[in-house]
Amino acid sequence: MAVIETGAALHEAHRDNHTHRDVNGGWLRPAVFGAMDGLVSNLALMTGVAGGSLGHQTIVITGLAGLAAGAFSMAAGEYTSVASQAELVQAELDVERRELRRHPQAEQDELAALYVSRGVEPDLAREVARQLSKDPEQALEIHAREELGVDPDDLPSPLTAAVSSFGSFALGALLPVLPYLLGATALWPAVLLALAGLFGCGAVVARVTARSWWFSGLRQLALGGAAAGVTFALGVLFDTAVS
Repeated sequence: MAVIETGAALHEAHRDNHTHRDVNGGWLRPAVFGAMDGLVSNLALMTGVAGGSLGHQTIVITGLAGLAAGAFSMAAGEYTSVASQAELVQAELDVERRELRRHPQAEQDELAALYVSRGVEPDLAREVARQLSKDPEQALEIHAREELGVDPDDLPSPLTAAVSSFGSFALGALLPVLPYLLGATALWPAVLLALAGLFGCGAVVARVTARSWWFSGLRQLALGGAAAGVTFALGVLFDTAVS
């Protein structure tokens, strides 16, 4: 009895200390991508205009227009992309559901063969497949996990992806514009704030990945800085060409 209680306590402690982050919720990728895209694209857009020797009022209008257009574009794109993916998964689930209804024994044998291929003894694999196949919905969930690599009950939400993308893009795109809105008339405060934001976003992303914060931050800083430098040079080149 003491051994059982000790084992139960250890299992309970392991369960409490062994948790995972949500990797399928549909918010992290669009949020990260939106913030990075907002920072890089709007910074590059504004530096390109600044390179053309245009006034700061034009730069501000360009930045705000880029913020609005990019945020709505990102939200619409994410919603359509995630919704299309979910519809494709649902279509494949319907196919699997029909197969389970029409050919239950064949699907059960297929599941047993899968477990055998993973090292389970054939007799045990057939028994496990038989028991799991008693409930049609459970069988569908297992086949979806094993054959499609998806969890039917944990598909990303198109609305969550769209809202996350919209908000993060708008926040990222706002950083380069903010110094101008606060009264700055030169480009360098906007560039410094945007580059700091890129480093910060990269460092935050490292909190949910295996990368170190400084590596992730410097990587985003380098990519954003390179994009801004190229567009600024193009702005200067085009301004020279048309002058």
